[in-house]
Amino acid sequence: MELNAQQFAFVADLVKREAAIVLAPGKEYLVESRLLPLARKSGHADTASLVQAVQSGKSPDLRQSLVEALTINETSWFRDQEPYLALKSVVLPAVLESAGPARPLRIWSAACSSGQEPYSIAMKLEESLPPGRAYDITASDLSSEMVNRAQTGKYSQLEVNRGLPASLLVSHFDRAGLDWQIKPALRRNITFRRINLANPLPPMQPFDVIFLRNVLIYFDVETKRQILRRMRALMRPGGWLLLGSAETTMGIDSAFQRVPVGRTAVYRLAGGESPDAATTSLKGVTTCAPS
Repeated sequence: MELNAQQFAFVADLVKREAAIVLAPGKEYLVESRLLPLARKSGHADTASLVQAVQSGKSPDLRQSLVEALTINETSWFRDQEPYLALKSVVLPAVLESAGPARPLRIWSAACSSGQEPYSIAMKLEESLPPGRAYDITASDLSSEMVNRAQTGKYSQLEVNRGLPASLLVSHFDRAGLDWQIKPALRRNITFRRINLANPLPPMQPFDVIFLRNVLIYFDVETKRQILRRMRALMRPGGWLLLGSAETTMGIDSAFQRVPVGRTAVYRLAGGESPDAATTSLKGVTTCAPS
């Protein structure tokens, strides 16, 4: 039995309140496809009976599972490539200059899904930083299931085939039966935790770089503004923000300056070196004019 209009409205309202994700009319097919596996797993005959159980208020865990089932968990290794090139060519040199030789670099992967992004960041840091340079990565997601899965660091052959170069597979993974396991040396620099970006953020030490890629597109403008404002409070002056290719801070939060780098752009919080100086001072980096 499929969801009726009243049940869809309940789900859309719940997800908007709990995760700030907007499910407009016409997304019924998406809700059905995402909730059917949860319905079967939790012993319900169909999505309608699952939603009825959540509406009864008797199972807070089932309510949370429903919200998590409707979050987007699409990811891959070094997704889109360009942000990682910008991290290496522009962002890291600027951060290293401002941080000095002793302070550990702090990076937040703010919607880590099943973990490919924070592990990709760690691999890029291992490749780019001076030997022995300390760094800490915080990786978070709304879904506790995704956080737990990412923390294991174990991936199937199909998953490692999605964007992971063979050389990095050899360097940073061990074979684990039919799967691949991230080596402890890479995992030890990453802390995983559940964080709902739609709510007030927990206290954390300030970050040099925040990856918030392919997340803002699911929120309305006011929610985007609130999230960016909360993140600013957790960034060092001159800190860097990396967004998805379809996302921008322009017209939403004027505290960030757009820095074109090659075929992408990154965003720098006011308080650091000017964007022009940050890009042009690095030889061999191709930049483009702001659009």
